[in-house]
Amino acid sequence: MAGPLPPSPSLPGLKIIFQENPEFYERSPELAELLADDIAPEEREHLPAGWFILGKVVIVKIDSRVEDLKERIGEALLEIYPRCSTVLLDRGIEGQFREPNREVIAGLATTETVHREDGVVFKLDAMRTMFSPGNLRERMRMGRLGGEETVVDMFAGIGYFTLPMAVHSRPKRIVAIEINPVAYGYLVENVRLNGVEEIVEPVLGDCARLAPAAIADRVVMGYVGTTDQYLDAGMAALVPGGVLHYHQTVPEKLYPQMLERDLAVAAERAGRSIKIERCARVKKYSPGMLHAVIDARVD
Repeated sequence: MAGPLPPSPSLPGLKIIFQENPEFYERSPELAELLADDIAPEEREHLPAGWFILGKVVIVKIDSRVEDLKERIGEALLEIYPRCSTVLLDRGIEGQFREPNREVIAGLATTETVHREDGVVFKLDAMRTMFSPGNLRERMRMGRLGGEETVVDMFAGIGYFTLPMAVHSRPKRIVAIEINPVAYGYLVENVRLNGVEEIVEPVLGDCARLAPAAIADRVVMGYVGTTDQYLDAGMAALVPGGVLHYHQTVPEKLYPQMLERDLAVAAERAGRSIKIERCARVKKYSPGMLHAVIDARVD
């Protein structure tokens, strides 16, 4: 180190130190750099531009035009993220149980991991249960809602919305319903890991049949695709003045009108009235399609 320089007039009271031989952190290599010897120049533009990490598992979508390079792509990702142990190729979510279609392409065959986010612990099997990074903002929002309320989470999964709410907002009670036995098993374990057993009541089964009637100050419907088919059960679970969080996929051109229409039709069937309080885009779902959420007060 050289001696201290004179104090800066713009930063009074702070010393400025000049380092003669500075040392810099090395940046992580880019995927294309690590694969430079394995791919043709025209293949570079089809390499994945992004991926996400759950605990010690990297999950990546790969263009079919370079899928023959999947093992090498997986190995390169483990070089970039040495703390991770497994890389999964993701081909999307399938079926009523929202099961991911994934394949181990590098690292260990063990796909169970623990993911920590915003002070909440999520244990899951990344091969068998979904977890959307695009829903982060909505998970964090749920952590600010529901205090001292009775809540019904109709599609609880491993606790995506239930756990942030239970950990941060501390409702009186959350009835968390999940039909997928694998996800339900992790829901039960995650309730224990987060120490919210006195708040969360996990229920295994179909929420259309098992959602309790007229007890909830708040109902969360965090499912997409066929969520409108469960609106009758969702509204029936609410006490007058309760809030419904209705998630659904919708064409961008029909947002938010289609969601508002779904709720208006369901409210008319139930003989109830609704007031829309908030509409928001959760994430891009597919070309031309949004995953959106609408909050409505139901009287």
